Amino acid sequence: MTTPVTSPSPTPTSTARRRYDDVPVSVRVKLSGLWASVLFVFAYVDLFSLYRADVRSGLEAGELGGFEVNQTFLVATTAYIVIPSLMVFLVLVLRPGINRVANLVVSVGYALTIVGAAVGEWGYYVLGSVVEVALLAAVAFYAWTWPRQD
Repeated sequence: MTTPVTSPSPTPTSTARRRYDDVPVSVRVKLSGLWASVLFVFAYVDLFSLYRADVRSGLEAGELGGFEVNQTFLVATTAYIVIPSLMVFLVLVLRPGINRVANLVVSVGYALTIVGAAVGEWGYYVLGSVVEVALLAAVAFYAWTWPRQD
């Protein structure tokens, strides 16, 4: 019969401290995570809008934000959401040069549309928009400062 091997447990007076593993996160993973976060905030802000009576009554009348809800509107809205959805994956597979430019262009473009849409909106919408713009600013920052190889 063998005795199980146990490692000695640190005593309360031990000066040895355990460190957490701190593996560097690649730019690609940071960007992918940021795009996923942007999409979550998009979704929740839009879902929270359904708690508003004015939004629901507008939808009942076939209108949202001054636009008629029809096939064209829904296709355009879907296209607007598909782009950042694809960015979650594309940042993981595109070549760095193309990746960097795509992230800069798309993040700045989306930040501008978000700021425009937030003008005159309710507080929850403005807060969500501020968070979205901050996340997109982080996307632009990481894309801009993407490390170069020698």
